[in-house]
Amino acid sequence: MAATPIRAILVDDEPIARKVLREELEPVPDVKIVGEAENGRQAIEQIHSLKPDLVFLDLQMPGIDGFEVLRRLDGSALPCVVIVTAYDQHAIRAFDAGAVDYLLKPLGEDRLGRCLERVRELRRSTSAVAQSLAKLQELTLGEPWARPRKVVGRIGEEYFLLDSSQVLAFQAERELVWIITRGQRYLATQPLKVIQQKLAGLNFTRVHRNSLVNMDHVAKMAPLSSQRWRLTLNNQQEFVVSKRQGRAVQKLLTWW
Repeated sequence: MAATPIRAILVDDEPIARKVLREELEPVPDVKIVGEAENGRQAIEQIHSLKPDLVFLDLQMPGIDGFEVLRRLDGSALPCVVIVTAYDQHAIRAFDAGAVDYLLKPLGEDRLGRCLERVRELRRSTSAVAQSLAKLQELTLGEPWARPRKVVGRIGEEYFLLDSSQVLAFQAERELVWIITRGQRYLATQPLKVIQQKLAGLNFTRVHRNSLVNMDHVAKMAPLSSQRWRLTLNNQQEFVVSKRQGRAVQKLLTWW
């Protein structure tokens, strides 16, 4: 049985650049070009409507550039992203952050072949695609210390990119970790310990061995004893602070 084709979109403001890439891809049997975009706005519209598996994305475009396109990707149809650019410092930075690969203009056939191998490998794991895109979105805003952190949540077989600021809390139940937002619960793709490390420096506090709470969403704190507290979040969900974490919460109360 033939492999499911990789549905690709080409995004570049230079028609000749799209033509060259199209001609390089057309002989590849498992790649099907389903759309082209000459600017960021068209790219966003086509990604949302066509739901491609792969986006070849130029970063330097007038108006909405490639970085802004990355910032606006959301929902459950998350594509692999290959950065295409004439500036190697942008490409290497994006690749280090999580792009599947990068292609420098002018393109080379051998280099494109190795790039597609990376795409095929990554597509075996939807979770890995989402994690890759989450890292790329973190790259697009601000200095490293000021960038928003992204977390990946799952509902059924669909994966979603969430801003850490949207998350009220993370709650572990045995091997599962739930991501709690104001209106939805998602399954996390990483253990609670890894998530806590990823969000270091933000206002998340481990209040219990199975709970990590965004203190920006705490509506009320009430003492249960000299060392234990009850936290009420903005969605009215309650968390009990363990004795082990009681002092840390008391320090937060003093700071407040």
